[in-house]
Amino acid sequence: MTRIDDLPIRDELRGQSPYGAPQLDVAVRLNTNENPYPLPEPLVARIAERVAVAARQLNRYPDRDAVELRTELAAYLSRTAGHRVGTGQVWAANGSNEVIQQLLQTFGGPGRSAIGFEPSYSMHALISRGTGTGWISGPRRDDFTVDVAAATREIAARRPEVVFVCSPNNPTGTAVAADTVVALYEAAQAARPSLVVVDEAYGEFSHRPSLLPLIEGRPNLVLTRTMSKAFGAAGLRLGYLAADPAVVDAVQLVRLPYHLSAVTQATALAALEYTDTLLGYVEQLKAERDRQVAELRAIGYEVTESDANFVQFGRFADSHAAWQAILDRGVLVRDNGVPGRLRVSTGTPAENDAFLDAARTVYKEHQLSEESV
Repeated sequence: MTRIDDLPIRDELRGQSPYGAPQLDVAVRLNTNENPYPLPEPLVARIAERVAVAARQLNRYPDRDAVELRTELAAYLSRTAGHRVGTGQVWAANGSNEVIQQLLQTFGGPGRSAIGFEPSYSMHALISRGTGTGWISGPRRDDFTVDVAAATREIAARRPEVVFVCSPNNPTGTAVAADTVVALYEAAQAARPSLVVVDEAYGEFSHRPSLLPLIEGRPNLVLTRTMSKAFGAAGLRLGYLAADPAVVDAVQLVRLPYHLSAVTQATALAALEYTDTLLGYVEQLKAERDRQVAELRAIGYEVTESDANFVQFGRFADSHAAWQAILDRGVLVRDNGVPGRLRVSTGTPAENDAFLDAARTVYKEHQLSEESV
C-alpha cells in the first residue's frame, strides 16, 4: 500500500500529522472547546429565513467582498471590544484558520519565517508549514506566560516576517497583557517591518478587555477572531480579522474568488442579529469556567489561570494515563501534549459536574507526588 511519504510531497510535510482531536462516543465530550449550548430556536428560525432568501439567488455568485457581513462584524467589534473599526478594516473567511492561511500566504511563504510562543495553538505552525513558511518555536516561562525579554531577543536574532501571539492562549488559557504585545510589536518592527498577529479566538471569554485598540497607529498589527466559540457556531466556519485597511487589501491578493458562500454569509448575519442572546451564554460559560478552576484547585490540582472557555490542569505523572482514566468514567478531555497536563473545555453545569466527579476520582491515582514536582 502506498504511504503518504511515498508520494512526491514537499519535504516540510513529510512525517507530519493532520490537526485534529479524537471524537469518541461518550456521554460528556469536553475536548474541542465548543460552546455547549445549541443556538436558540428563534435564531434557528431566523437563519432559515435568511438562507431561504439566499437560496433563491444560488444561481449567482455571492457578494465577493462580503460587504454587508464585514459591516456588521465591524459594528460588533466596535460595540464590544472598546475600539471603533470600519468595514474597510475587517475581513472575513471560512474560519479563523483560513484567515491565518491568507495572512501567511500574503506575508509568509518560501524564504520567510513565522514565530509563535509554544505551547500555543498548533495550527499556527501547521499552516506555516503548509504555506512554505519556516516555523520558529519561541520561549514561554514555566507558568506559560510569554517571557518578554527572551521573546524580543529571539525576534531580534531570527527576524521573522510574522509573529503570532495567542490571547487567551490555547491550550493553556493564559491571557497576554497589552504591554507585552506592544513590546513584541516594537521588537518586530525594529528587526524588520513584520506582521504581528494577535489570535483572539477566545477573546470574548477573557477577564481582560480585548487587545483590539492596539491596532490604532500600528499598521502591521492584526487581530483575528472567530464565530465558532462565543457565537456557538463552530459548524458555520466563520472567522475574521481587524487591521489597517492596507492589510485587508493585501489579503485579497490571495483569497480565492467568492470564497465565502451566500449561505455562510446569510447564516453569519443572522447570528449577529442575536449577539446579546449569544453573549449571555458566554457569561454563563465564564462563570462555569471559574467554577471549574476553583473546584479543581480545591481537589488539589495545579491549574493554569484561564481566560478562555477551557482549563488546563495537572500535574500528572502520566498525562495520557490520566486522560484514559477520565475517559473510562465517561468524560472526554484533551491530551494535547503539554507534559503532565490535560485540558478540559467548559460545558454545561451538568457536564462540568460529571467532569469534576471524574477528576476527583482519578486525582490520587494519577497526581505527581510533591517530592517529584
